[in-house]
Amino acid sequence: MSGFIQLHYLTVYPPSNPNRDDLGRPKTVIFGGEPRLRISSQAIKRAVRISDTMQKSLQGHMGERTQRIGEVIRNSLLIKGANEDQAIKLAKELADVFGKIDVEAEKKGQIRTRQLAFVSPEERAFAIDLAEKALNGEPLPSNKELKKLILRTADGAVDVGMFGRMLADDPDFNREAAVQISHALTTHRALVEDDFYTAADDLKSVSEDAGAGFVGDSGFGSGIYYLYACVDTELLIKNLDGDKDLAAHATSTLAEALAISTPSGKRNSFAHQTRAGYIRAEYGHQQPRSLAGAFFKPVIGDLMEGSIAALTKMNEQMSATYGPCQDRYAVMNMSAPQGSITEIRDFVLTAVLQNFND
Repeated sequence: MSGFIQLHYLTVYPPSNPNRDDLGRPKTVIFGGEPRLRISSQAIKRAVRISDTMQKSLQGHMGERTQRIGEVIRNSLLIKGANEDQAIKLAKELADVFGKIDVEAEKKGQIRTRQLAFVSPEERAFAIDLAEKALNGEPLPSNKELKKLILRTADGAVDVGMFGRMLADDPDFNREAAVQISHALTTHRALVEDDFYTAADDLKSVSEDAGAGFVGDSGFGSGIYYLYACVDTELLIKNLDGDKDLAAHATSTLAEALAISTPSGKRNSFAHQTRAGYIRAEYGHQQPRSLAGAFFKPVIGDLMEGSIAALTKMNEQMSATYGPCQDRYAVMNMSAPQGSITEIRDFVLTAVLQNFND
């Protein structure tokens, strides 16, 4: 069995609304028969992908999830001196490699695919290179051959390797995600609250009307969230075309990004700039398991200490029942204090490299 990195986070969120539902209110879930606040896995993944931690540390190894690869190719060709008609024709042919062209967008002068495509830096560069060669008179291969030339099943795109991708028209070039990230949920009972707010008109006099220029309401909540992530290190190395050093660096960067990145919903209103207060990082060949069950019964009292105690107890109970659930682990606990984010990163980096060499 592959070696797995498992990461458990406890993070305090102040009053905030980082991830909204269709009504603009914080997402929720019933867990253990009690209402909890929730942050979706999708929101967390995006926050991690676009974080400075990932973007700077893994520069050149981050893909783009977009419908606009055709417009990227068109703009590149225009810079190279192509006329508008040439640029559009070639861009459409190459964008079709990543997904069917959106006819409605085309009517508006846009070259976009109907679905979002996760495009690696290598795929993007090769598509642009083929377009520029075609501009200089080299004929483009058929669409089927173009796909074989451009699309890859493994390369240096860390986020594509971690989070996977699905190309509906070309399943041979799908990538299975090497990283699983849970929805985060509060370890305790938590309810959505309402904020009734007003906005004043600076140019309106009191004599005219003492009322506000605008009134509204907004939902928010607060609490300690538990987040779980699992990395299949063998699959990640495979997705990164065997580059074990990149896989180790990427996983250690992910461990930090998950600790310090938050979805940006209502950030200007609530300033939820937060950091994980507790991290448990594990490595082993055992079947992965979440410790969310530790919070099936809501924590009460001292919420952080109670959450740490419940998580630790659940791990001990699982290990006693099923055998050790990890070979080794490291802990960062701000309240102890114990460990640091640097130690967590170093633990993860070393574990991935050792897994490859086992």
